[in-house]
Amino acid sequence: METAAKEHRGSISIFYASAEHGTTAAERESAINDEVHAEAEDADSATEARINALLAVPEGEQPPVTVAAAESLTGGNVSARMTAISGSSSYFLGGIIAYSNAAKASLLGVSEETLSTRGAVSAECAREMAEGARRAFGADVAVATTGIAGPGGATERKPVGLVYIALAGPDGVATEEFHFPGGRAVVTGASAEAALLLLLRGLERRLGKG
Repeated sequence: METAAKEHRGSISIFYASAEHGTTAAERESAINDEVHAEAEDADSATEARINALLAVPEGEQPPVTVAAAESLTGGNVSARMTAISGSSSYFLGGIIAYSNAAKASLLGVSEETLSTRGAVSAECAREMAEGARRAFGADVAVATTGIAGPGGATERKPVGLVYIALAGPDGVATEEFHFPGGRAVVTGASAEAALLLLLRGLERRLGKG
């Protein structure tokens, strides 16, 4: 019976077919190379790659904008995607994963009043998280994520898939509310993508590229 193994290299998935059914090593290598090139071409249009195209500069030069992140439900996925791109160290200063309320308060300066009256999953919390990350890293802009990935933690007023994303900059803070259907992995993945898209749109406006 034919088997296959899957190896992850960054965002590239390579499938190795077994040697059965008469496939040669050269044919398998050719198929692997085709897969790599096809996915690499797709990666060029990924949101984080488009951010990199706007901000990356040669070593020693100042980027037009510096970026930071504060993450709750995405658990570092936004930062991971940003730093997966070569050259991101010139503009991405760092990220804070503040999963608990205590971490949101101590690391990002989210107020106890916000946490007790509005909750960790709120536009107000997302706003304060973004402002806190921007302040902590001295970044020009910072993006923040908070929400309910599920399957637990939901209420009638705050269902699974409710997500708030904020982008803080020198001109203020923009927040957006999302409702993502699906399981935990789908919600966290969609939230990371939405955060990167919000960041991209903000950068394009700031740099006059939008």
